[in-house]
Amino acid sequence: MKVKIGSSKIVRPLYDDGVAPGDAGEWVPLSVLDKVTYGEHVAIIYAFQPPNPPNAALELGLEKALASYREWAGRIGVGPDGQRSVLLNDAGARFVEATVDAPLSVSLPFGAPSPESRRLHPKIDAVVELVQVQLTRFSCGSLVVGFAGHHQIADGQATGNFLGAWGLATRQLPVYPIPVCDRGTRFAPRDPPLVEFLHREAEYKAAPARADTDVGEDEDEFFAAAQGKVKVHRMHLSKEFVSRLKARASSGLPPSRRGYTTFQTVVAHLWRAITAARGLGAGVTTKIRISVNGRSRIRPPVPREYFGNVVLWAFPRADAGDLVSRPVGHAAELIHRAVAAVDDAYFRSFVDFASSGAVEAEGLVPTADSDETVLCPNLELDAWLGINFCDLDFGNGGPFYFMPTYYPMEGSLFLLPSVLGDGGMEAYVSLFENHLDQFKKICHKIT
Repeated sequence: MKVKIGSSKIVRPLYDDGVAPGDAGEWVPLSVLDKVTYGEHVAIIYAFQPPNPPNAALELGLEKALASYREWAGRIGVGPDGQRSVLLNDAGARFVEATVDAPLSVSLPFGAPSPESRRLHPKIDAVVELVQVQLTRFSCGSLVVGFAGHHQIADGQATGNFLGAWGLATRQLPVYPIPVCDRGTRFAPRDPPLVEFLHREAEYKAAPARADTDVGEDEDEFFAAAQGKVKVHRMHLSKEFVSRLKARASSGLPPSRRGYTTFQTVVAHLWRAITAARGLGAGVTTKIRISVNGRSRIRPPVPREYFGNVVLWAFPRADAGDLVSRPVGHAAELIHRAVAAVDDAYFRSFVDFASSGAVEAEGLVPTADSDETVLCPNLELDAWLGINFCDLDFGNGGPFYFMPTYYPMEGSLFLLPSVLGDGGMEAYVSLFENHLDQFKKICHKIT
């Protein structure tokens, strides 16, 4: 696929009265929840059927959306107080226009993300713009939108809100939802603080003795080398398959106990199948890093419109041999307990610990480390099932395809709503090629 870049420019917020709100050059401190997540861009890819509005309309919509979600147009740096912060300087977002002189179906048959997918959004390493957008037009009239946003500015929920607002603004409708932008003050520690849980080795770890190789130094060569080692497989889980899986997982529960959720069951099944495909046995501990949205868990709840990060992680773990030999309900119970434990008390304890000065004094760094390219025997899960990513509508309906970009991190796992609209879901599984071959043989067996 030959992608021809037509233009690359900066797009700045467009205010109704032409005047930016607040003080020019204001610094907004990142919250402790912003700082503990991945300090990099996350890219997603949409595909829209024709007809589509012209690029100028999408650019104007982006300018209007940035006026409400102003932090996306700023820059991350160190504020006057020495804290990592966002400078509200309206420096703008990157806006790239591109074309492919071929139909989309021929150029990029959609399946699992591949290295070619990365041509559909700007490079995401070592860039200063907090948002980058690429519009790629194909000869058939299809439009592919590649969006990349810096994770420390927004988690999945906040990013989904922004993308929906961009679609509304493009259709000349009022921007909605209006973001709640109070990251600098919302997550204050208690007085006195109360650290009830262990946060070292959960959200934080000791800094490594030496830095790992920087992917950004030679991004193209890195992904070319990884392509032959790590493959991404898209597994479709139909509504019927999930129903049978849930029935199997919950079959051993007492009548008074509520059955396991779709999320708990599917993740349990994938955890067991991947562990078996890797050939892991007794004596090996395997765990999953599961993102947990705290908006409804914190008391009082954080508004759904909050613009920032409200995510910590659950870490269910098990002996690999025990995990595979016991039924799927056992794994579902481990996941249920671990996720339930990330409650209001846990979030409050984390805020108190992260604000205590212990992180700086001990030289701790976040365990959310994108330099880890091989996670075996562990997994990292991002579930986008409850996030409104597909609300992005530029005027002709939502996308007909949506996926994460290609990133060959062995052991990464994404769960998305099905692109088929059948009530099922898609799992994007990244494994070494020999393990993936085995995974494909067993992933649809219910045990």
